[in-house]
Amino acid sequence: MAVESTEIKLFRDSVQRFLREKIQPHYVEWERQSWMPREYWSLLGENGYLCVDQEEEYGGSGVSFEYSAVILEEAARLGLGSLATGLSVHSDICAPYIRHMGTASQKACWLPKLVSGATVAGIAMTEPGAGSDLQGMRTTAIRQEDHYVLNGSKTFITNGQHAGLVIVAAKTDPQAGAKGVSLFLVDTSLPGFNRGRKLEKLGLHSQDTSELFFDQVRLPLDSLLGQEGKGFAYLMQELPRERLAIAVTAVAAAEGVLADTRTYVLERKAFGIPLAQMQNTRFVLAQCATDIACTRAFLDRCIEAYAQAQLDVPTAAMIKMAATDLQGKVADACLQLYGGYGYMTEYAVARAFVDARVQRIYGGTNEIMKEVIARSLLGR
Repeated sequence: MAVESTEIKLFRDSVQRFLREKIQPHYVEWERQSWMPREYWSLLGENGYLCVDQEEEYGGSGVSFEYSAVILEEAARLGLGSLATGLSVHSDICAPYIRHMGTASQKACWLPKLVSGATVAGIAMTEPGAGSDLQGMRTTAIRQEDHYVLNGSKTFITNGQHAGLVIVAAKTDPQAGAKGVSLFLVDTSLPGFNRGRKLEKLGLHSQDTSELFFDQVRLPLDSLLGQEGKGFAYLMQELPRERLAIAVTAVAAAEGVLADTRTYVLERKAFGIPLAQMQNTRFVLAQCATDIACTRAFLDRCIEAYAQAQLDVPTAAMIKMAATDLQGKVADACLQLYGGYGYMTEYAVARAFVDARVQRIYGGTNEIMKEVIARSLLGR
């Protein structure tokens, strides 16, 4: 791990303390109930853990992405995957879109609410029939005089049930392909907006992933985020941070499950001796620790590159792919060391295993990451 400043260390300590005292005692029950209560978003905001790198004029701390990464790392390291995912979408995807593409009035309206937790944000790109093919989306936002009319549906939307704001990708020119995609800031209180069911997932149970529906939603012209027809370009512009945030949670989750497993094998006995004395156990953990250390070094370099506005799309794809592959590999290896107990949901390793699986899917599947990397090497 990179050498941290005193300020970062103090911030990390405060985040750890908050998560251990305010979130961790309730988290297992949230996972059982498949629901994180809305008031905890406000609590996170009150304690200064939402959108920390936003400017002070909007209520943020005006610090670097490194501080936001600390929050994701500590949540993931404690096995709070559902929380880390929701935070990442809110603070590291939605807020930067508004910061970078929003007008002065849009920033003044929404950013303070996101920082305080008064509003939870989500981003709606994926559709039932489109998946990773954003150009194939069917949701439309057609301009009619002094407003747009939004129609369509989205699925797999993180924070969908709690969201008061959704950034929606829609086609303003259905015949123009990628050049016809625009982004809109959609207030979920508008008539015609409807939430579908909270989707039941393999893992991340308390994270509210939802279907969203738009039926003749009238959007004011100032709901347009950035320029009309530039939505696809904006999505590509912001993907490096999204993928970096996923990588941050992946590596930290791997570090967390390794630490838990180390404790377990030191205490658990088989054939009269601790598991930690068995060569297979020792070699498995040695390999996991080495793989994590190598990926952590690459991740730290990517975080530094992002801070210097030098993290490009292919490199972000590399760290996203490498880190999420690592997370799955480490979770699987550690679960195996628990034996039958690893398959029991009362053990955190079981949750780490199922939570890891989606990391190779969202933010662009790892197969898409390979294509992105290959194009940078070989062209189309």
